[in-house]
Amino acid sequence: MSADSCLWTEDQFLCSICLDVFTDPITIPCGHNFCKTCITEHWKINVPYQCPNCKDVFLSRPKLRINTFISAMAAQFKQSAQQKASSRSSEQQVAKPGEVPCDICTGTKLKALKSCLVCLVSYCETHLEPHLTVSGLKRHQLIDPLENLEGRMCTKHDKLLELFCKTDQMCVCMLCTYSDHKTHDVVPLEEEYEEKKAELGKTDAEIQQMIKKRQLKIEEIKHSLELSREDADGDIADGVQFFTALKESVEKSQAKLIATIKEKQRKTEKQAEGFIKELEQEISELKNRSTEVEQLSCSEDHLNLLQSFTSLNASPPTKDWTEVSVRPRSYEGTVVRAVHQLEETLSKQMKKLFEAELKRVQQYAVDVTLDPDTANPELILSDDGKQVHDNDVGMVMTLADNPKRFSSCTCVLGKQSFSSGRFYYEVQVKGKTDWDLGVVRESVNRKGQITLTPENGYWTIWLRNENEYKALAEPSVVLSLKSQPQKVGVFVDYEEGLVSFYDVDAAALIYYFTGCSFTEKLYPYLGPFLNNGGKNSAPLIISPVSHTE
Repeated sequence: MSADSCLWTEDQFLCSICLDVFTDPITIPCGHNFCKTCITEHWKINVPYQCPNCKDVFLSRPKLRINTFISAMAAQFKQSAQQKASSRSSEQQVAKPGEVPCDICTGTKLKALKSCLVCLVSYCETHLEPHLTVSGLKRHQLIDPLENLEGRMCTKHDKLLELFCKTDQMCVCMLCTYSDHKTHDVVPLEEEYEEKKAELGKTDAEIQQMIKKRQLKIEEIKHSLELSREDADGDIADGVQFFTALKESVEKSQAKLIATIKEKQRKTEKQAEGFIKELEQEISELKNRSTEVEQLSCSEDHLNLLQSFTSLNASPPTKDWTEVSVRPRSYEGTVVRAVHQLEETLSKQMKKLFEAELKRVQQYAVDVTLDPDTANPELILSDDGKQVHDNDVGMVMTLADNPKRFSSCTCVLGKQSFSSGRFYYEVQVKGKTDWDLGVVRESVNRKGQITLTPENGYWTIWLRNENEYKALAEPSVVLSLKSQPQKVGVFVDYEEGLVSFYDVDAAALIYYFTGCSFTEKLYPYLGPFLNNGGKNSAPLIISPVSHTE
C-alpha cells in the first residue's frame, strides 16, 4: 500500500503525552500506545503504574517493547506528511506588496498565516506547523499576521510590552514597572484589553443608536417628503380645478358676449333689410307712376289727359322716412356686464380658494400668550396674557428697565418664539380704529422711535384712522379691502419665507410678504396703538382658532 493511498489519519499516530507522531512506539497491557520515552518519564513521576488514557493501574511495571508494526506505520505516515507539507508549501501564495511575509522562509517569501507574540515571528503555513503540533509551542499566542512585531517590544528594555500603565495611558514592559512607572497604576494588557473592549462595545452601541436615529430621521424626512408631494399634488389639483373653472367661465362669458352681440347685429340687419325692402317697394311704385305720368304728358288726347290728371297728379301712398334711420348698436354695456358677471364668478371661485387655503393654514394654529417683559409701559395686559390695550393718556406704569421692553412703540411680543416650520394665530381687532399686527425677529431695536419695515425686522400690516389699511413693506402698500376685518389671521412659513394675513370672517387674503429671509427666532407682534381719548380703547384679543368649515 503506497503512502498516498494510506487512509490513516494524523490523530492515529499521535502520542497522547507529547502530542507528536510516535517515536519508538510501545503498547502497554491495556492496549494504548505511547512513545517509549514519554511513558517512561511519565511513570517516573506518576506512581503506581497507570495508563494516562484509561487510568488502568498495573501492579508491576510492564515490560516495554517497541511495537514494530506501529513504528513502521508511524514512519510511513511521517514521510507522507512531509511530502504533503512540501506540496502544500509549493501551493502557498507568495507574499504580495502590502502582505506580511514569512520571517523563516529563505529566498522567495511566502505569505504569513499567523504571527507569534512570544517568538515575535510571522509564519507561513509550513513553518507554522510546529506551533500547532509541539506541546511547548502550542501555548504561544498566535494572532493574524502583523508587519511591525518589533513595535510590540519596549524600545528602552527590549522586552515584550505585556502591561498597560493607566496613569500614562501607554503599554509598558515588566522592567518599566521598576523604573519610570514604578508608582503608577499598571495592569496586564489582557485586563486593559477587556476594559477597552467593553468601552468599544459601549461606543459601538452608541454609534448603532446614532445610526438608528439617523435612519429614523431618514424615514421621517421621506415621510415629510411624501406629505410634501401629497400637498403639492393637492395644490396642483386645486389650482387646475380653479383655473379650469375660471377658463370655463371666461369661455362661457365670451361665448355669451359674442352671442349677444351677434343677436343685436342680426336684429339690426333684419330691421335694415325691412327698411330697404319697403323703400325699394315704394321706389318701384313711384317709378311706375313716373312712367304713367310721362306717358300721359305726351298724350294729345285732351279728354283723356284731363280725366286722368287728378289720379296721376296725386302722389302714391308712401311713408315719411325723415325720422327713420338705422343706428349702430352700442356694445359697451354688453361687454361691461359680461366682464362684471365674470368678475362675480371669479370672486366666488376666489372665495372658495381662500376658504380652502385658510382651512389649511389654520392647521398650524399655536397658542400665543403675550410677554409682559416686552410690553410698552403704556400698555395694560390681561391676567391670562391674551388681551392688550393702551392706558389712558398720561398714565404710564412704572416698570423695571428691561432690555426686551419697547420704550416708545406701543406694542408687545408673544412669549412663544419660532425658528422653523409653520405657525398661525388669530387676533380680534373689532372696535378698534388703529392697530398693528405681524411678526418680528428677535434682534429688533426696541428702544426709541421704530420704523416698521422688513429691513428692520418687522413684517406687519396696520390700520389707521378707521379705514386706512397698509402693508408696511418697502415701499408701503395701500390695501383696498371690501370689508373691515373683525378678526385677522397671521400665518408664517419660516423655510418658505412667507408671512400672510387673512380676514378670518370673510375668508379673504389681505396681504402677503414673500421671499423673506429668516435667520433668527420670530415672535408674534401686537400693537394696539394709542387710546386716542377712548376712540381706540378696545383691546387686541388673541382668539382661539375656530377652524373654517
